[in-house]
Amino acid sequence: MAKWRKVGAAALVAGASLFFWRRRGARRAEKVDLYYEDGSMISVADETEGAYRLLPLARRVLSAARV
Repeated sequence: MAKWRKVGAAALVAGASLFFWRRRGARRAEKVDLYYEDGSMISVADETEGAYRLLPLARRVLSAARV
């Protein structure tokens, strides 16, 4: 019986780990944060209308900064 409890506990831990790992990956949506001089900020997510212009520019800037 103790062996099956260990197997069940291991399966439960593995399932919970997979669940949280997949949730973490789902939150990796691209976005652009625009900071203004007055301290305000706007986040433009990839689903919004203006993102199709900003995200490619942001990718190019980041790739140039990494080189």
